[in-house]
Amino acid sequence: MKIVPVAEVKAKLSEYIRQCATEPVVITRNGRPSALLTAITEEDDLESLLLARNPHFRKMLVEAEKRIRQGRGIEHEAFWESLD
Repeated sequence: MKIVPVAEVKAKLSEYIRQCATEPVVITRNGRPSALLTAITEEDDLESLLLARNPHFRKMLVEAEKRIRQGRGIEHEAFWESLD
């Protein structure tokens, strides 16, 4: 993992995009971690990253987990059959 200040990343963005293919690049602002530059190797990676950061999706997951704990979930097979 490489740690660099935002000013350096701004000056050499292409270089850090190449570097993040082999290791994450932590971008700092005023000496504190502010952002992470990481490679997206497949389209699925981008989708997973966006969903993981989406507050609406995270809320849906929390609500689904509550329903499952309350016994209001559906069986695995029933879920897949409902999609047909």
